[in-house]
Amino acid sequence: MAGNANFDAILSTTLNTYRPKLEDNIFRANALFAWLMGKGRKRMQTGGVQIIVPLLYATNSTAGSYSAYDILDTTPQEGISSAEYNWKQYAASISISRKEERQNAESETRILNLLKGKIMQAEESLKEKMDQHAFLSDAVDTKNLTGLALAVDSTGTYGNINRATDSWWAANETASGSFAAQGLDDMRTLYNNCSKGNVHPDLILTGQTEFEYYESTLQPQQRFTDTKTVDGGFQNLKYKDATMMFDLYCQSGVMYMLNSNFLELVVESGTDLITTPFVKPENQDAKVAQILWMGNLASSNSDRHGKLTGITA
Repeated sequence: MAGNANFDAILSTTLNTYRPKLEDNIFRANALFAWLMGKGRKRMQTGGVQIIVPLLYATNSTAGSYSAYDILDTTPQEGISSAEYNWKQYAASISISRKEERQNAESETRILNLLKGKIMQAEESLKEKMDQHAFLSDAVDTKNLTGLALAVDSTGTYGNINRATDSWWAANETASGSFAAQGLDDMRTLYNNCSKGNVHPDLILTGQTEFEYYESTLQPQQRFTDTKTVDGGFQNLKYKDATMMFDLYCQSGVMYMLNSNFLELVVESGTDLITTPFVKPENQDAKVAQILWMGNLASSNSDRHGKLTGITA
């Protein structure tokens, strides 16, 4: 038989059609990203050399009361700056050799099944890499996402702002210890330190071991969960107004408290898990396409986030 003359068209059309599922399967399977998406904290940006996030770090000293003909204070104000985050890029390649093409050419169903398996492999690999990197530090501007290890820290240069000279940009960081002896006290203090008025942390991320430390302190009737988060497939518990979840890539002995008002996933609008056409390399008897993503995690107020470190049993 001659085989399927529209092999390339079937591949490209199917891959492009699958794009919305890629986003759901990659970002909604990661506790941090799913939380950001659920809070409407994915922001699209078109181009730009960097991601620029405006910051307020001081109050306006001219604000105050006055009477009748008092002279009003018109002193120029400082206290407005911006954080600068570099774009990060991720890719996964999908390759189909001519041998695979010919083995599956007689049936469109075979073609689709072949492609489905390769998409799933690329999708799972991207999911794992981005989940892992979301917790890493990026102090030396590597190619990886600028993760929570640097975003939620009391030292280091983050967003091109050095915390050694701009202490207002430091996150709340507390060295903890035995969870049985002081864990709940440390959590309470950190939660309050990250709170202001009616704005509180709404996500606590930690490792499975630390999650179980907290779970063991609760009576069965106290183990309240966020039903929406449960519906998304995530095990979770409630602490005050925050949802607590665990992630296998969270650093050992660390617990993050995050506020969704001040953390977002910024994505370049033209590179949001796009799929490229299949092309043939000059030196291979195969066809290759890529899934491409460009973006970064960005915080607008480090003081509203915090972490406990050194947690033990």
